[in-house]
Amino acid sequence: MNTKKSLTKAELESLIESVYASLCEKGYNPTTQIAGYILSEDPVYMPDWNNARGAIQQVDRDDLLNLIIDYYLENRFDKQDEAKNS
Repeated sequence: MNTKKSLTKAELESLIESVYASLCEKGYNPTTQIAGYILSEDPVYMPDWNNARGAIQQVDRDDLLNLIIDYYLENRFDKQDEAKNS
């Protein structure tokens, strides 16, 4: 039984922002912690602080990964296109 939630893009973005803030508040490197969680689905990468662990465990890792990659590609190539057109 899959208990993962299907969230909208806006909900996923909000969740990642919240998890990011929690990781920063606890002094963790958000990039390594989020990457570790996505690769392993091991909840130990997420702190219990502000329910970051519980929140991220409710979301499908593929959805998280897709959102992050989409964001990177959109921003990376939009900036390249702007530079070429300048």
